[in-house]
Amino acid sequence: MSRRFDVSQEEIRELVFDECARVVDTGNLLVIPTDTVYGIAADAFSASAVATLLAAKGRGRDMPPPVLVPRAETIFGLVDGVDETVLALTAKFWPGPLTIIANAQPSLDWDLGDTHGTVAVRMPDDESALALLGRTGPLAVSSANISGQPAARTADEAQEMLGDDVDIYVDGGVRESGMSSTIIDLSGDVPRILRRGPITAEDLREIVPELIDLDG
Repeated sequence: MSRRFDVSQEEIRELVFDECARVVDTGNLLVIPTDTVYGIAADAFSASAVATLLAAKGRGRDMPPPVLVPRAETIFGLVDGVDETVLALTAKFWPGPLTIIANAQPSLDWDLGDTHGTVAVRMPDDESALALLGRTGPLAVSSANISGQPAARTADEAQEMLGDDVDIYVDGGVRESGMSSTIIDLSGDVPRILRRGPITAEDLREIVPELIDLDG
């Protein structure tokens, strides 16, 4: 049976995050608030946990989840060939609603799905999410909804869709944005926007002038 905790209550926050970290270690799922929408989270380095996450959403391996990180420097351990463009983007837009797809470190022992050697990485601008990530390390996190349904803006909406497939729901209040992150793909020869979001093409072209918008 699922549990739910309101992390606006300061006196229980640390205990909740400790329990969330234990749940992640056992391969089970969380729903957590981010700066955009609520996300369903699993240990990024547990293939079975990621498979459980995808099954809960009704997704296949062809839609691998992004990875949320607690600090920008973590990207060096996940991305192969971090260059000046990646560093400039993270310096300007992280923490924040920008997901960067890049080639993954080939030595990583994980299975996020059919990634074709890439990884989608983001550092959220949310105190609770960052506090939790600081305990767990990188988490595979996708929007907390059934595939094809709107992303959850509240813990209630997430729980209505995902039910007991999730062990713990972390309630951080309403996500006012309700808009998923902008996704930029730097894994190929030409940088591309795959999904529009709060960060615009014009914002990104200040750093990546050759960027093309595939979500137009």
